[in-house]
Amino acid sequence: MNDFGMGSPFHRSDLRKTHRRSAGLLSRRDWLARSGGGLGGIALAAMLADQVRADGTPHPACVYPPKVKRVVQLFMAGAASHLDLFDYKPALVKHHGEKSDFGEHVEAFQDGLGPWLKPIWDFKPYGECGKLLSDVVSPLGDVADRLAFLHNVVSSSGVHSAATLLQTTGFVLPGFPGAGCWISYALGSLNDNLPTYVVLPDHRGYASNGVKNWDAGFLPSQYSGTVIQPLAEQPLADLQPHAIGSFANSTADAEVRATLAALNQRHRDQRPGDQQLDARIQSYELAARMQLAAPEALSLKDEPEHILRMYGIQPGKTDWPSEINAEEEAHLFGTRCLTARRLLERGVRFVQVWSGNDNGFPRRNWDSHEDVKRDHGPLASGMAVGASALIKDLAQRGMLD
Repeated sequence: MNDFGMGSPFHRSDLRKTHRRSAGLLSRRDWLARSGGGLGGIALAAMLADQVRADGTPHPACVYPPKVKRVVQLFMAGAASHLDLFDYKPALVKHHGEKSDFGEHVEAFQDGLGPWLKPIWDFKPYGECGKLLSDVVSPLGDVADRLAFLHNVVSSSGVHSAATLLQTTGFVLPGFPGAGCWISYALGSLNDNLPTYVVLPDHRGYASNGVKNWDAGFLPSQYSGTVIQPLAEQPLADLQPHAIGSFANSTADAEVRATLAALNQRHRDQRPGDQQLDARIQSYELAARMQLAAPEALSLKDEPEHILRMYGIQPGKTDWPSEINAEEEAHLFGTRCLTARRLLERGVRFVQVWSGNDNGFPRRNWDSHEDVKRDHGPLASGMAVGASALIKDLAQRGMLD
């Protein structure tokens, strides 16, 4: 209830605005709007100043101009065990079976802290760098010299949902845009007929937080990630007319789109500044353009057999055993990786490839509390085949340049 009675059309906020205008005062929003240009100018001046040393020579960071135009992120939902895959700790072998002591309090899960455990698989050196990798991810050895391993990364949360958000958005709380959303918002599209930000989830389901990992948050909703299921019969839901719509044809479809565009524009003109309306209209318009571009981008039919084999893809194979196995995981993850390459080379700026989900028991993700060897074995092997193939493929096409 406000000062003027419930339901009054004149509210306290209106009174404040009237007072500010009459007194020549600025609201916080007005101040930010008017000073934003000034702050931007200050930031730009600082950036330009950093590019030149005191002696007038270019700053080292500016000698190599930025060339990155696209990002591909491979996300192992539930967290891969670095100790068993690529972060060899000889002390774990030495103290295997002894009571664990971290020297500080460590938050435990389920049955508490067990004894020290040596790696599940043996490690061997790979590449000229001699990087130690476990046998289960040995395919990564082919690209070991192209990889950088960061062994000092920590998280402010051990809770899977919060830590996953921290990885995808930079914050442990929901409501913030995903990294791909910021890329879309800041840089725009390289291909107007395909989404700027594409998400290729695990076929079994989503990871912790679901769509919050690629949601636009407080940015306009058209910058959210577009979910594509390359292994589904219809990779993009509702992109094509339903089977019962036999009356639809290309001419009628074009006429409908033209009519919708005119109606949308008239509706938009009557409601200026409505971001949700603009986002919805842009989504529909992109969907119409994708009807032509997406099927070609997502089809693997024109990929040569040696490329499919490199990614671990077995075309037409459907008789997989009931138990998860390395060959099946390589086929599934490799299909997503090859789809990612096709999207990247067609101008999609940000592609996320997910492995693992939060559905069902025993878990089919990287959160392997029950049996690390059973779960990590096929998942890690399949990931290594697909990831290695993707890196080699990008390199041979000059896309890593």
